[in-house]
Amino acid sequence: MGRRRRVRALLTAALVGCVVVLPATGAHAEQPRPTADPGAPTPTAPRTAPPPQGSAPDGSTVGGERLGTRGQVVAAGAPPLPDGLAASGWLVADAGSGAVLAARDPHGRYYPASTLKTLTLLTLAHRLDPAAVVVGTAEEEQVEGSRVGLVTGGEYPVPLLLRALILQSGNDAATALTRAAGGTDAVVAAMTSTAESLGAYDTVVGHPSGLDVAGQSTSPYDLALFFRALVEDPLTAEVLTTPTAQIPEVPGRAPGFQIQNQNPLAGYPGTLGGKTGFTDAARHAFVTGAERDGRRLVVSVLDTENEPLRAADQARLLLDWGFTVPASAREVGRLVRPGDLAASTPAPAPSAAPTPDAAPAATAEDDDGAAPLLAGLAGGAVVIAGAALARRRWARRRTAAGSPSTRR
Repeated sequence: MGRRRRVRALLTAALVGCVVVLPATGAHAEQPRPTADPGAPTPTAPRTAPPPQGSAPDGSTVGGERLGTRGQVVAAGAPPLPDGLAASGWLVADAGSGAVLAARDPHGRYYPASTLKTLTLLTLAHRLDPAAVVVGTAEEEQVEGSRVGLVTGGEYPVPLLLRALILQSGNDAATALTRAAGGTDAVVAAMTSTAESLGAYDTVVGHPSGLDVAGQSTSPYDLALFFRALVEDPLTAEVLTTPTAQIPEVPGRAPGFQIQNQNPLAGYPGTLGGKTGFTDAARHAFVTGAERDGRRLVVSVLDTENEPLRAADQARLLLDWGFTVPASAREVGRLVRPGDLAASTPAPAPSAAPTPDAAPAATAEDDDGAAPLLAGLAGGAVVIAGAALARRRWARRRTAAGSPSTRR
């Protein structure tokens, strides 16, 4: 009888252990983050299928489960959406409350093109010494894509380069800033850290300029997070709305000249700025914001063409619509804050190790089959947990399919 009691105790402990193990392998187990691959062939054409869908590291949908759709969601009680919204992914949200008013494929991971420069600005604006002057090199002169016109030997203050980065989407300005901040690897790592600190887990950084890199991505949701952070910071908010800047003369090499803000919605009432993007793979993209009667909206648009409406014109429609949405409308999700991320981080899974009061492990002395039975139970628990995880993930992602490049 003594041995049987010990076996029953061991079986009870094994079952308790199964209960402990299962939460650690639940539907929100930690997942590896996607990465860019600069060594892979550069994307040169638009996708022919929907892009991958992003999620938090634990597999959950950032901002609320309704934002996990690949289709369109609209706040209950809002007026009908405007016609002409042709972009594959877009989002409109209240920057103050964080309420997402409407979206299409909000967590689709699209190629960002130069809209990624919003994250570059956000990352570098407070990392670089504003009194520093960066001397131009041949690397800037020869950079691919859009350029402001930096030349070898030119002396460019950091605040001017930040404006050149945004006003004219200068890839040469991005390269000079990156060099001043420690190089591409260091800046990519810093941008990745900034994105993750905001909850922008759909964003995978391959290059600070947004030039196409295999695996690089952002989403309508993440762009809205970046732009909200930019307009809430006085330094970066001022950069976004600077109308012009003066590029200095380089004696014997180049005359001085003025650059203008290329935000196509610069004349929109209450504009907070905007950033365009285009590459052959990304197609056209835009992120913007505006304020009216104390209410701020942010809008992001990804993967669209200039016909029938430009990305900026679609964003204008969404801004106009967003300002008509009543406060009583029921949001479809929220733009998260860093504090929300800390509050929602799951506690570490309880350890399956036995406590001092737990029954001892089976040994060879328990010769009536307890040890093999315990091993079988543990293995079965793992199989059951794995099957449950697979079912949950399939149910959550069953409609998922599974991005576009930066010249501007």
